[in-house]
Amino acid sequence: MISFHYLKYLQSNYNDLYLCDELYVFYNVVQLIMIKTMLLIGTGGFLGSISRFLASRFMQDIFPSAFPFGTFFVNISGCLLIGLIYGFSERSSLLTSGWKMFLAVGFCGGFTTFSTFANENLALLRDGAYFYFSLYTGLSVFLGIAATFFGVLLTKIL
Repeated sequence: MISFHYLKYLQSNYNDLYLCDELYVFYNVVQLIMIKTMLLIGTGGFLGSISRFLASRFMQDIFPSAFPFGTFFVNISGCLLIGLIYGFSERSSLLTSGWKMFLAVGFCGGFTTFSTFANENLALLRDGAYFYFSLYTGLSVFLGIAATFFGVLLTKIL
């Protein structure tokens, strides 16, 4: 990424001010796009996280059990939602890139990361990368549970 100070250096040391002005404008436009994208993702994540909390609590209240129905519901419904988002975005131009960032990365990312995990596995299967599918799925589940166990174990040691 070109820094503001580098652009000012170019402007002060070279005669081609037009190129420097163009780079400066381009840099500012890229920065604005990144800020807009981050705000879309952050807003979606905020709404997704709140939705996860509410949906999980609602399902756990309806089905009180040792089985985590709330989390289970959130993970499966998040997978359905990210599938719908990517399915609609592939079929038509109904969803702009901003909407995809807001919904898939932001909302679904805040709602559940399991939806992203499922979507990436589906892409591996679709591409015929069965070895990577098996490796990614197996290691993610095994290491995820192991890391959680290790985290709990660390809190007992410390």
